[in-house]
Amino acid sequence: MNVIVLMNDTFRRDHMGAYGNDWIRTPNLDRLASESAVFDRAYIASYPTIPNRWDLATGRYGFPIRGWEPLDPDDVTLAQVLSAAGYTTQLIYDPPQIGYHNFDYTRGFDAWSWVRGQHTDPYVTDPTVPTPLRADYYKIKSPDALKLYWRNQGLQKYDRDYTVSRIAGEACDWIEANATLDRFFLWVDMWDPHEPFDAPWYDLKLYADPDFDGQVVHYPPYGRNTFMTAAESKHVRAMYAALVTMTDRWVGRILDTLERTGRLDDTMIVHITDHGHLFGEHDLEGKPGGQFGNLYETITRVPMLIRHPGGAGAGSRVQGLVQPVDVLPTVLDFLGVDPPDNVHGHSLWPLVRGDVEDVRDHVVSGRFPAVLEGETRQPGVGHLFDGWVGSDRVVEALTVTERDWAMICSPRGRASELYDLEADPDQLDNVIDQHPDRAETMYAKAVAALRDGGASAARLRPFLEQMPDTPVVASEPLWGFKDDEGKTITFMSEAEAVGMGRDPDGVPNRSIFKTSMGDLLADNPRNLVFTHGQYYWAEDLA
Repeated sequence: MNVIVLMNDTFRRDHMGAYGNDWIRTPNLDRLASESAVFDRAYIASYPTIPNRWDLATGRYGFPIRGWEPLDPDDVTLAQVLSAAGYTTQLIYDPPQIGYHNFDYTRGFDAWSWVRGQHTDPYVTDPTVPTPLRADYYKIKSPDALKLYWRNQGLQKYDRDYTVSRIAGEACDWIEANATLDRFFLWVDMWDPHEPFDAPWYDLKLYADPDFDGQVVHYPPYGRNTFMTAAESKHVRAMYAALVTMTDRWVGRILDTLERTGRLDDTMIVHITDHGHLFGEHDLEGKPGGQFGNLYETITRVPMLIRHPGGAGAGSRVQGLVQPVDVLPTVLDFLGVDPPDNVHGHSLWPLVRGDVEDVRDHVVSGRFPAVLEGETRQPGVGHLFDGWVGSDRVVEALTVTERDWAMICSPRGRASELYDLEADPDQLDNVIDQHPDRAETMYAKAVAALRDGGASAARLRPFLEQMPDTPVVASEPLWGFKDDEGKTITFMSEAEAVGMGRDPDGVPNRSIFKTSMGDLLADNPRNLVFTHGQYYWAEDLA
């Protein structure tokens, strides 16, 4: 028997037909879902990209003890276990951070292939390659990084030229070339549909307003989303939908190759993602952090499909709470290989077979802080890959989720939030004041998750005692300019305001002026302040 894991980064659950979407085309994943156990309550644990990969690789919870970091020397990965058990192990990936900066997530694979050119990949330097931007600089998360992406893509013209196309094509080639292997483990880690939201015109045409004439924001900054017009925000959502459809098409090519080579009959397929993405929910964009880092359902609840070659669980909707740490023991159970001793996850086959209703009664999702008071330990280089935004003085909340309830468990001194998911699936009505006993019980589960996961005293302290409240922005003055709708967009330095006040061609197009937080609030509490890598409304910082 064989196993293939298909990872699509940043794939929103509610954008797949198998999870109820009725406006985005995902026929291939829907077909896979019809042949798979579909997990209705799959939730992330460690967040975002690299912390999630650590949970998957080791079967352990990372968020209590580690952030965006390389594998530790003593970590034992799924690939190592299977390689030692005699399986041919192959990794094909395009997220550069998996191997870049010695992150070592290729460990244990007999062979690996990095498909070049994706986000922040230091790949192409050719200055003659066009790097067009189609939005003013202040509407782009990093103009330089987006230019690098366009340079890496070169003169892409056809469907086959896009990165997800190339990585899926390489996976298809590997499956064909290795069709005679008795036992293999293939992990295909695809960055799409992560930003930049770049898909062929014919996919975009399915979802975009044909009369749209605003700026095209391929990679929006995180935080408050009112730096874009309503039409631009809608177009961003359309670009993401187009990328979802393109991604689905190329996942379908992999599935078709497995069928053509006869490997569907002896290969288990796992399809997963690492988190969702905000498109205006809670008035936020992207994967914001700091005080905006509350992990709502849009981020935490993810798709997970497992197709058994013998048909076990095909078409079933599994209701138990599951997490990424369960993938390793589930794969090893399927193959009859013993897991390492320190694994936190559970095999999901008892759930799929209906032998049990649950493998746990709650799940916890969280992000390790950028800095902890009293610790000198550094959390890695996540800032290079959008793995950290928001003030490093703000410890982010943990989310505890039960079947029908979710609680945002904030550090002491900041407001927590409680939601009845059955009555309020969009999490619009915080009912914590109506259910204090439930809130206390769920908060205790967050603290227990940290303790049980080996959290240090510094990691635990914000959830046990009220910490000093330090403002995100304490200094004045600010510098900014007016956008086309009359809102003020401000930055922490004059140089930054000058740099971001440019048109898509890089030409300064805004009159820069000096202002203060008091003046911003008096003019419009929802004037924007860009600091610590994301946008805030002035009232957020007051």
